[in-house]
Amino acid sequence: MKPISFLLTVLLSSCLVFAQRGTDLSKQRIVDLTYPFDSSTVYWPTAERFQLEKDFDGETEQGFYYSAYRYTAAEHGGTHIDAPVHFARGKNSVEQIPLKQLIGPGVVVDVTTQTQGSVDYQITTADLLAWERRNGRIPRGTILLLRTGFGQYYPDPKRYLGTADRGPEAVRDLHFPGLHPDAARWLTRNRSIKAIGLDTPSIDYGQSKLFESHQILFEQNIPALENVANLDKLPLKGFLIVALPMKIKGGSGAPLRIIALL
Repeated sequence: MKPISFLLTVLLSSCLVFAQRGTDLSKQRIVDLTYPFDSSTVYWPTAERFQLEKDFDGETEQGFYYSAYRYTAAEHGGTHIDAPVHFARGKNSVEQIPLKQLIGPGVVVDVTTQTQGSVDYQITTADLLAWERRNGRIPRGTILLLRTGFGQYYPDPKRYLGTADRGPEAVRDLHFPGLHPDAARWLTRNRSIKAIGLDTPSIDYGQSKLFESHQILFEQNIPALENVANLDKLPLKGFLIVALPMKIKGGSGAPLRIIALL
C-alpha cells in the first residue's frame, strides 16, 4: 500500500471512530494559552502595535444592529508564531507549516526558580536533562513549552520586556529569559520536537544580538510560539496542544490562538 493511501485510511478510520463516539469536551479541561489582542498587547519596541478601528457600530437605517472593525498590527507581537522563514532562508512560512506540526502532546519545562535570580537567564541543556530525570525522556513529536515565570508580568512592558521605551534605541534595554543556543542545538540533534514555545517575547533572551536559537531551530523547520499565556495552569505533561495561527501566505509570523486540552 502506498504511504499516502495508508495515511488516508488511518485518517478516515479515526474520523469514523470520533463520529461514532462523539467528542465530549465536558470531560476535558480547556486552558486558553493566548493573550487577547488589544491596545495593551506587547510588541517588540520597533514593531507596529495592534490597532482596532471602528468602521460602524450601531443601528442601521434598516433598523438592525451592526458592527464592523478593521485592525492593523505587526506579525510578531502578542501570542504569536515565528515561522522558520523568519530566520532561515527557504524554510517554511506560516501557511507552509504542516498542521500536524502544530497539534500534539505538550510538556512544560519549568525554570521559574532559575529566572528569579537572573532576568537574562538562558535555559540550558542541563535544565532539559533535569526535567527528563524526573519525568522521562521528552517524547518524539512533542510541543515543548518553557515556563520562565515571566507571564506574571504581561502586559507590563517595563517588567515583561525590561523597558517601556519604543524605537530602535529601546532594543538595547530588553531583558528577559530565553533558550540558550547550546540547548537549541542539543534539541535539534538529540530530540524530535514539533515546535517550541515560551512565556517571553522571544525564544532568544532579551540581550541576544545574533538570535542564534532562532537560527538553529528554524534551520530545522521547528517553529517558535512566543508570548504564550497561562503556562502556570498546565501540568508538566499529559495534555494536548493545539496552536493554530492566522494563515498568512508567505508570512514570517502570525497571531496565534493556542489552547491546551487536559
